[in-house]
Amino acid sequence: MYRATRTSVDTSESSSTTDAGKDETPGGDPPARGWRRWAMDTRPLRIPAYRRLWSSTIVTAVGSQLTAVAVPKQIYDITQSSAWVGYASLAGLVPMVVFALWGGAVADTVDRRKLLLVTNIGIAVTSLLFWAQAVTGLDSVPVLMILLAAQQAFFGLNQPARSASVARLVPAGELPAANALGTTVMQTGLVAGPLLAGVLIPVIGLPELYLIDAVALTFTVWAVFRLPALPPLGEPSARRAGVREIAAGFRYIAGHKVLLLSFLADIVAMVFGMPRALFPELAAQTYGAWGSGFALGLLFAAIPVGSVLGGLFSGVFSRARRHGLMVIGSVVGWGLAIVGFGLTGNLWVAVAFLAAGGVADMVSMVFRGAILLSAATDEMRGRMQGVFTVVVAGGPRLADVLHGTAGSLFGTRAAVAGGGALVVVVMLALAAAMPALRRYRI
Repeated sequence: MYRATRTSVDTSESSSTTDAGKDETPGGDPPARGWRRWAMDTRPLRIPAYRRLWSSTIVTAVGSQLTAVAVPKQIYDITQSSAWVGYASLAGLVPMVVFALWGGAVADTVDRRKLLLVTNIGIAVTSLLFWAQAVTGLDSVPVLMILLAAQQAFFGLNQPARSASVARLVPAGELPAANALGTTVMQTGLVAGPLLAGVLIPVIGLPELYLIDAVALTFTVWAVFRLPALPPLGEPSARRAGVREIAAGFRYIAGHKVLLLSFLADIVAMVFGMPRALFPELAAQTYGAWGSGFALGLLFAAIPVGSVLGGLFSGVFSRARRHGLMVIGSVVGWGLAIVGFGLTGNLWVAVAFLAAGGVADMVSMVFRGAILLSAATDEMRGRMQGVFTVVVAGGPRLADVLHGTAGSLFGTRAAVAGGGALVVVVMLALAAAMPALRRYRI
């Protein structure tokens, strides 16, 4: 069994314990009682370094969504073509995947704080360039796609270092709580960011969305600047972040079944059970009586809203020590929620099932993230987070292809329900065949 390990950093920045793997609060607090057991576990926020990292996430969660809305809107305004919007998405995906894998290797060889500084500055500069091309009326799709590719490359380099740093800032027993705090903020951004963009575009115009994102990123840079140094642990080595190191990361995953299964759990849940490609058709045909636009908005918002609710009440589950069982249970719960969504013809019941799925997805993200941080050694955490970033980004896109095809062949509701059932069956089969995940605990 792989048990959690942790090392501490600058004691002036963190009041966590220095004994690896201990489940203690920073101040040796007694267990939460009463309503506090249900509410979000905020213990990690008592650690100044983690609080700075988390507060920077609040800003980027909303600001990044402003740019995420502005880019496809501007491309569509220029081309009047949804196809070009899709091509732009691909232009961003490819560099993100490549640089996330490489960025994970980089994060294991350099001071992660310095890497975060460089990449956050790079993201801010690309946001300024987005603003410059928009305010000057350049109206060039190739320029937009180049800027988007550059921004996603910086994101790919940034995300593994950001995620891997959490295990150096909080005790092992608080990793689920820290992941719940970070994931809740990101999911809130997925809801609030597009809504805010929709309100601001008619009022201040499209270029200013880019500028707001760029200005907000200055706070992120400042917060990261105030983090403690996060150099590689142990003796300095001559390792370089190249193909050999990336390949070593994949070999490491293959040799540690609990890590491999944590990735497979997410792939199973997202590839078989994420039916967002069918939302437009469902909104128009199954729930059209409510208005296709209204129904579509509800369907897209339901999962992140459920995730936010799960985060707000994460105290219910974040103190669990059987991390592997929590992943298995939450993935099965996600699959059952998708089955229910596929079987109902009532819009509000469908939204309720999707929201329940969002709660299950939050639990899964929290404990898969905790396993990656606790079961991997620090010298491998960056590469694990790089692969995690690719899996999280790529799984739903593969699901779009799979569900779109299955919906055309078997009908939308049958494709959705069948996909959810596959999630349940495959996840339970993996748990039975490979016991490492269900036995994993801290």
